[in-house]
Amino acid sequence: MPRPILATIHPEALRHNLQQARLRAPDARVWAVVKANAYGHGIERVFDALRGADGFALLDLAEAERLRALDWRGPILLLEGVFEPRDLELCSRLHLWHTVHCEEQIDWLAAHKTQQPHRVFLKLNSGMNRLGFRPDAFRAAWARLNALPQVDEISLMTHFSDADGPRGIAHQVAVFETATADLPGERTLCNSAAILRHAQSPLRGEGVSTLAADWVREGIALYGSAPDYPEHRAADWDLQPTLTLSSRVIGAQSLQPGDTVGYGSTFTADVPMRIGVVACGYADGYPRHAPTGTPVLVAGVRTRIVGRVSMDMITVDLAPLDAAGVSAGIGSEVVLWGVSPATGAQLPVDEVARSAGTISYELLCAVAPRVPFAR
Repeated sequence: MPRPILATIHPEALRHNLQQARLRAPDARVWAVVKANAYGHGIERVFDALRGADGFALLDLAEAERLRALDWRGPILLLEGVFEPRDLELCSRLHLWHTVHCEEQIDWLAAHKTQQPHRVFLKLNSGMNRLGFRPDAFRAAWARLNALPQVDEISLMTHFSDADGPRGIAHQVAVFETATADLPGERTLCNSAAILRHAQSPLRGEGVSTLAADWVREGIALYGSAPDYPEHRAADWDLQPTLTLSSRVIGAQSLQPGDTVGYGSTFTADVPMRIGVVACGYADGYPRHAPTGTPVLVAGVRTRIVGRVSMDMITVDLAPLDAAGVSAGIGSEVVLWGVSPATGAQLPVDEVARSAGTISYELLCAVAPRVPFAR
């Protein structure tokens, strides 16, 4: 039989999470953000569940081509725009909308020969200080684009740095309102955290009254993770897990006090205990730096990993199962994160990520190609 590790996609959870964005921003259209191969889920695997979105947002032209090959005829937005002039040819052919965040991209558009003008999203750097025009240059960029025959409609966008935290977004909203005052065009501001926490906040602008504006961009929340964890859990926002990484116990050992486990002997038993060996390791995308104590479900019972994560295996503490009278050994189901298909017990990916000193985005995107997927 094949090695027992498996990643399982939950289409109904994807549909549910998409609906959460609609409930919180009922007057806005929703971009389903599918960059990084749909946050590691696979664009082709999630497409049917997400085709109820108003558009798809991503980074790579190749991923846009994959969406068109799936017969998606609606809007596709390139969140970072084009990377070189010839990319505009594919934008014309595939009818892609694209972000404009620098003067060079305007230069490329001005030189581009096209019979169909492009829909562009002019990005304001309102304080994130990654991509976008600074406020004092924004209107001049808008004027340049507006004068180009290669440009049809200009939408206005920005990205929040602190929508998930205590600093909040008021300082960036104020910059956006000032820079875009009286400019026509649809607006998009809200990422996942802003959708959940701020979408109904007021916004001054052309034809809009709330921060949800014309479009919201649902990313990590679409995949069942709370963007402001641990302040809120996914369940607090009524988000459901969309990917389960599961495996099975393939070996077991009985330890005596003083016995150590794994490379570097980083765990030492202080009482007699049993451990299980699980077919999952960092070559599968599980974080190598996850320490002893990182949560895991075995046969639906919450326990912990012990010792160092290796390339193909982790070791887990079976004592909680023994204490609960749950039989566990070779063949027992292990859920690294997600939902137990046997018991329905859940282990949020946010908890695993926090224990490993990272975020859910990284874990979801890091599931390795050698892991088979199922739906």
